[in-house]
Amino acid sequence: MPKAQGVAGAPCWVSLLARELPGAQDFYAKVLGWTYRRAGLGDDFSVALIDGLPVAGIGALASSLQVAVSWTPYFNVTDVDEAAARIRERGGTVGVGPIAFHTGRAALAVDPDGAVFGIWEGAVRSDWSMGRGAGSASLELRTREAATAGRFYSLTLGWEPEGEGKLRLAHEADQSVLLDGDEPLARIKGGAVQAAPDPQIRPRWHVHFNVKDVAAAVGTALAAGGSLVLRSDASAGVDEATLRDPDGALFTVTAAA
Repeated sequence: MPKAQGVAGAPCWVSLLARELPGAQDFYAKVLGWTYRRAGLGDDFSVALIDGLPVAGIGALASSLQVAVSWTPYFNVTDVDEAAARIRERGGTVGVGPIAFHTGRAALAVDPDGAVFGIWEGAVRSDWSMGRGAGSASLELRTREAATAGRFYSLTLGWEPEGEGKLRLAHEADQSVLLDGDEPLARIKGGAVQAAPDPQIRPRWHVHFNVKDVAAAVGTALAAGGSLVLRSDASAGVDEATLRDPDGALFTVTAAA
């Protein structure tokens, strides 16, 4: 588990804002092998598990919050009101909240390029890991310009410049990498969005889930009502596929290392 778990500015959770819970649970159980348990947050929210460990949350909240069905990463903050103010000051938008939610307070925000993310003030899960283990999640922001996006998140979430602090943002060619020591927590990639011919391709946070067999996951997703958005070129050395669930939420399956 990354050492930054619970540190301000670090990714602390990923959650699907779904329209209705049973259908979403059924789809991801088939595609990703998830089981579920109640989360103590009411009948409209559950925690997805792999091998008994939490992977993500699924909440039937899209309609009540009046937001699109989507996968959303959450970042830990020490004060959600101060973080929301910094987001607004730096050209972002706070669309929902801050609101009290179970053991903490949360808000949904949009960065200046339109990518949605969440901020969370409160207790974080000590048994959730980022990018490690079977089925775990990793994060990638695909945006217009990596350095500009990196500055926004650094100033709003407290990431330090390269070579300083616990959480640092390192720059590599057309991407930036959020690091906890040498451990990558999230990547910011720029450039591809501007050239994309599809108007539906826009800056957004992409959530990747590890799977044993990408081709099998794609086949199961298609049979369960999902759709294939993009399949990687095997010759590039990365085996992954970006999919949409039946309600339109984007996610990526990646071959576990």
